[in-house]
Amino acid sequence: MSGERLDAEVCSSMMVDSPMVDGGHHSSLIHRHLREMVGYTDERIRVRYGETDQMGHAYYANYLFWFEQARGAWCRDRGFTYKSLEEEGLFLPVVEAHVRYKGEVSYDDWVTVRVRVTEIRRAAIVFRYEVYNEASGKLTTEGHTWHVVMDPRTRKAISVPPHMRDLLERDPADYETLP
Repeated sequence: MSGERLDAEVCSSMMVDSPMVDGGHHSSLIHRHLREMVGYTDERIRVRYGETDQMGHAYYANYLFWFEQARGAWCRDRGFTYKSLEEEGLFLPVVEAHVRYKGEVSYDDWVTVRVRVTEIRRAAIVFRYEVYNEASGKLTTEGHTWHVVMDPRTRKAISVPPHMRDLLERDPADYETLP
């Protein structure tokens, strides 16, 4: 896990059109962009033989499993788990997934999946992913997943509760990573 810093010029340009959301709680663009830039987690994955196709390349659908694994690591870096959210009565089903393949990943390659939250809306969260082949250092894949916060009893979308928003906005440096 690591991050980047924003310079003053970039920060000031992000202040334009800062919206007021959630009953007056100020969630400016700068805060969303800061979270996006410093709030990522890197998850290392070694490509197993069973994750490849006949050509020896990582099978396209396995990237979604890798995204899920990285999302779980992102949560653990912030001191909570998907399971703990579910125990609180909050589900986060994926309602949209997008993957763009830009390069090769093969059997036994080490890849790093970088994940971050790029948007928190009233009832939805967007995670963005970048997959890097460690041998070449190249970005091989990009993607995102949209998640809706859902009440498991009603199976309906609900607003992101304040305590959940606090979890999502945590700085991982302030929390012990869970195993």
